[in-house]
Amino acid sequence: MPNKVAVIVAHPDDEILGCAGTMAKHLQTGDEVHVLILGEGITSRGKDRDAECHAPELSDLGRAAEEANRIVGVTSLTRKNLPDNRMDSLDRLDIIKIIEDFIQKHRPNILYTHHIGDVNIDHRRIHEAVITASRPIPGNFITTLLFFETPSSTEWQPVLSAPAFVPNWFVDISETWNIKLKALKAYDSELRSWPHPRSLQALEHLARWRGATIGVSAAEAFFLGRKIVICEGQGKDVGT
Repeated sequence: MPNKVAVIVAHPDDEILGCAGTMAKHLQTGDEVHVLILGEGITSRGKDRDAECHAPELSDLGRAAEEANRIVGVTSLTRKNLPDNRMDSLDRLDIIKIIEDFIQKHRPNILYTHHIGDVNIDHRRIHEAVITASRPIPGNFITTLLFFETPSSTEWQPVLSAPAFVPNWFVDISETWNIKLKALKAYDSELRSWPHPRSLQALEHLARWRGATIGVSAAEAFFLGRKIVICEGQGKDVGT
């Protein structure tokens, strides 16, 4: 039975940086992949933090998100417009409700999101909201909860400042790395020059290193937050 996969992120490009190769692999095996991008992801860069003043840039970034996810082949893409790097100014319940609605609509059994130890405040707020929205209450259908690393955020957090990202779940993306690379290029405005961790060279080095860690050409790394194995007679969990 095909999986239903949800990828919930703070900003446009987080989904590609974190798990595009894994998303592509899910899709190649017949799974559904539904992506939720909560933030508009750009207004913190300018002196004027009013999103309306940046409408052309937002439109360009929105088009980049649509193109990147088209390249990966996702089943659906949902974009919201929460303020960039200001999600700590919002009521957490409001963010949780958006995520709960998304989960109820798509009913995923596998969910990918940010790691709690990221430097970026929006990543941490989305992680916390996802944990609440996916809590394992009776009738819960999310059986696998995974946290990905986001280059230029996860590795910048000092170990003593927050929980370190120590991956314990790896996905071989040797056959889907080229899809991830093409999707990354769709977000050209978000890429940086080497040796920035969000440069194409650094991103490939990371994929190759994560791959070498498990003896394959390329991989994406995750931290397993929760795994629920459904008992016989209550449905079957097919995992990743």
